[in-house]
Amino acid sequence: MTEPTTEPSPTIADVLACRYGLAPDRMVQLPIGQGTTNYRATCAGHDVFVKNYPPGTDLAGEADAIGLSALAGCHGTPVAGLLRNHAGDLIDTSSRYAVSVWEWMPGAVVTTDLTAGQARAAGATLGRVHAVFATLPASIGPSSQAQSWLAVDLAGLAATVDRLADIAEARIAAGSADPFDAQAANTLAERRDAIGMIPGLMGDLPKLTTQVLHGDYSPVNLIFEGDQLSAVIDFRPPDPFFVAYEIGRVAFYPNTVATTTDWLATARTLIDAYVRANPTVADDDIRACARVALLQLLTSLYGIKQHYLKPGLFQDALDEFWLLRHRAVSVLLDHQDDTDALLHDIIADR
Repeated sequence: MTEPTTEPSPTIADVLACRYGLAPDRMVQLPIGQGTTNYRATCAGHDVFVKNYPPGTDLAGEADAIGLSALAGCHGTPVAGLLRNHAGDLIDTSSRYAVSVWEWMPGAVVTTDLTAGQARAAGATLGRVHAVFATLPASIGPSSQAQSWLAVDLAGLAATVDRLADIAEARIAAGSADPFDAQAANTLAERRDAIGMIPGLMGDLPKLTTQVLHGDYSPVNLIFEGDQLSAVIDFRPPDPFFVAYEIGRVAFYPNTVATTTDWLATARTLIDAYVRANPTVADDDIRACARVALLQLLTSLYGIKQHYLKPGLFQDALDEFWLLRHRAVSVLLDHQDDTDALLHDIIADR
């Protein structure tokens, strides 16, 4: 009786070789990204970026996101070029490793203190992206994401905060706490108290514009060479949401707000550049962008929720990001008059 033989499962390196004609000499997993596993592959001296999508990913949506990147590139946004496989596919699904392969872009990510030149580049580029994407058919019509965001479940949010706090406090009481648990318990208690502010902040919002966005426009997805923006990466599938959200998210990025003293100046420079590049943006979207950024932070438990319920790929980074986001909430709450005045000045100067 012949023993059955089992062919070894192909590796990502095999996929690169067989489907792309690339022979990796070296592959290094990168400590970035939570939704995909990412690699830098060196192939005969030529580096590529490899994005591996986990099972269950909406690959049709990811293909649409690749299309958005290409569209932005056609209108002057620096983007990474996609390498298609031998069949011409955007995403290779020939093995259990669904991957897309991209040109490796030189430069570095700056997550804390953008220079004035970097802030101008980030703002102007986002303005051009929004101006182009506003014309897409998908930008027209209701936004289910916006409706869900506006109808935040305060009781559910409070219950989740309490659940996470109970876990942290139980570990502290049992003597099994790690250094993060004490910080978590304190920040969750403060977040619980702040939930009561949300209805008032929501009530002050004007009617906001929704359209297709980049979807994840933040410093972690901007690559700079000096003050020059060399690439915008990781466009998300087209899902209309608030213009004010994407402006506020990058202009008042938690790392910058929580760790620098000149965050207001950085925000002014970035938003000024955005308005010049997208002059048709509504005043209300500019006026509300800091408030929307604050509300997004207040209503999100990203980072700490993963720590206690389902750890992310790089949980230490998520823990740090939670602490920075929580600190940014405190700063933005304390400086609402300052951000309102800044945005009023920008609108008045248009």
